[in-house]
Amino acid sequence: MGTLDPQHSSAANSERQGIGSLEIGLRVLNEIARSPQPISLKELSTRLDLSSSRLHKYLVSLGRMQYVVQEANARYTLGTASLNLGLAALQRIDPIPLTFDAATRLHAATDKTVSVSVWNGKAPLIVHWLDSSQVLAVNVRLGTELSPFFSAAGRLFLSQLPAERRNAIIDDFYANPAALPRYRGKQLDKQGFCDLLEEMREKKVSCFFGDFLPDINVISSPVFNLSGQITAVITLLGMASDTDVRPGHRYDRLLSATTRGATRLICGNVG
Repeated sequence: MGTLDPQHSSAANSERQGIGSLEIGLRVLNEIARSPQPISLKELSTRLDLSSSRLHKYLVSLGRMQYVVQEANARYTLGTASLNLGLAALQRIDPIPLTFDAATRLHAATDKTVSVSVWNGKAPLIVHWLDSSQVLAVNVRLGTELSPFFSAAGRLFLSQLPAERRNAIIDDFYANPAALPRYRGKQLDKQGFCDLLEEMREKKVSCFFGDFLPDINVISSPVFNLSGQITAVITLLGMASDTDVRPGHRYDRLLSATTRGATRLICGNVG
């Protein structure tokens, strides 16, 4: 029977245990990061249950490496190294997989058809599609390019575009429209459509009540990046008879919570 190498066993245990002082230092850094304003040594000591003298040593080391700075009022806040580390982490976040995950969870919770679309420069493109157990009779699938005027996702993207770009697209469309957009059965002239977009921009939701897909309700909500720019739209579709997408109702609440959660993750807020 073989015997354990004491040196190897000791090294393995050391690796599992980690470096306690480093972990304490990171706890100090995390607590400063969580504080909404610069924090005093005394308050930080109380929150971390560390003596002021011991805590001060960690703060000195973190300060030397520019992860924290001490302000003129003797309170501590994050330094430039923390900022650079945070920005580097955010730059590595890919919003699309996070949005796909959010859409998948929404699909599992509702058993409704759910899609994810992105803006391809001129229109929304469906890049993720999840059918419900009750398959809907729609001619929209993965890879479909949607109209900015005749789709809930398209209107939402349009509402979030910079004003100059948005107005150019609207002007071009209304110069010679083959058909007018509708909302709740009513045709929308140019001013009416612009008013609807402003409402969507403010409320961050777009709904169809059987306007273009008979007996099918649709609701879309945006996902944003750290700069506040729209990166994707998650859309939920279902039969009008059992999919109430009016404001405040179940699917409106679920979808809004889903896109807010995805936005928080993309922006680096996991809390």
